[in-house]
Amino acid sequence: MKKFLRDTFRLLRPRQWVKNLAVFAALIFSGQLFDPYSFQKVFWGFIAFCLLSSAIYIINDIIDIPKDRLHPFKRFRPLANKDLPVSFGLVLAIIIIIITLIIGTNISFDLLFLLLVFLALQMLYSLQLKHIAIIDILTLASGYILRVYAGEIITGYHISVWLLLTVISLSLFLAVGKRRRELTLISGYSTTQIASVRKSLSHYSEHLLDIYASIFVTTGFIFYSLFTFLGGNSQINNDLFLPNYLPAQFQRKWLMLTIIPVIYGLMRYLQVIYEKHEGESPEKVLFSDKQLLTTVIVWLFLVIAIVYGLQRT
Repeated sequence: MKKFLRDTFRLLRPRQWVKNLAVFAALIFSGQLFDPYSFQKVFWGFIAFCLLSSAIYIINDIIDIPKDRLHPFKRFRPLANKDLPVSFGLVLAIIIIIITLIIGTNISFDLLFLLLVFLALQMLYSLQLKHIAIIDILTLASGYILRVYAGEIITGYHISVWLLLTVISLSLFLAVGKRRRELTLISGYSTTQIASVRKSLSHYSEHLLDIYASIFVTTGFIFYSLFTFLGGNSQINNDLFLPNYLPAQFQRKWLMLTIIPVIYGLMRYLQVIYEKHEGESPEKVLFSDKQLLTTVIVWLFLVIAIVYGLQRT
């Protein structure tokens, strides 16, 4: 029984749930994180995306069983390794999807529609889109973008266009990093073998993916910098940090301080991809790399301290 429960837990891939924290973006940057009603709605939206993501992963694992058995790591997944029957996985996925849609309906019909779009897009990805070069990267990135947009739909609080552009760029960067790592893992395979594992990988080269990564990490940094400079809301009214005799220029744009951990985080993630040859699973990198995890915590602390402390008037 313990092994069955453990394998079922692995099948749900709970480590992937960290991606769904993106639904809190609109709530955090709107300054309403500690509003109980808004937080409760976003929290249930987070739960809905966690459940739906798990169901999608199960269905994807069912579809990919033959290919996963050829992969150096994915062959150990519960369904590919025959630890769990396929029929159990399918029934579990259907039940989870039904629960998710019920949660979405209780929050709002707009969220329900977005959850259905997310489900349809991910199903298309599993069935066809992941085999088409470039389209597979765009589809992977769209999942992050939809999560952020879901937070805006749930709360009604709009996010800055610069923050949205940041999310788009960094989502593409993470998707490219994932493909880069996958290509590295099977670099010793022949073209035919690579295509049998994932068809789209046979249309990429490491050099091309390096160029993609450079583009998106650069634009992500630029857009985030513009967000902190142009997207800041109020001036700081805090004599302890900024006495009144200081120029007005020093009394705003404190979010720009968060650029420092963002720069370090991006550089560290690139180091992980190119030096440690990881990146296939961004959430795995986050939890396994102490420096990167610490950087994210520091960034989040600074954001909350500035938005809910220094910039409160």
